[in-house]
Amino acid sequence: MNWSMYTADRSTHLKIVCVGFAAALVIAVLGIAVQMLNIRTDIMTAQGATVIEAGARVILTGRSGPVIR
Repeated sequence: MNWSMYTADRSTHLKIVCVGFAAALVIAVLGIAVQMLNIRTDIMTAQGATVIEAGARVILTGRSGPVIR
């Protein structure tokens, strides 16, 4: 068995490529299956509305003096 990538022969490289391809295929199939499987939880409906209320005025100081925003 070849333990180094530098001394590996053609069959070892082919095995590595095949295992990588199989792993990528499994991940892609699982991703598509999860996306197609709708368990009635949509991201947009699962989150509540975000309400931002206005606070007090902010005073910033610069070189020309305080600036009120």
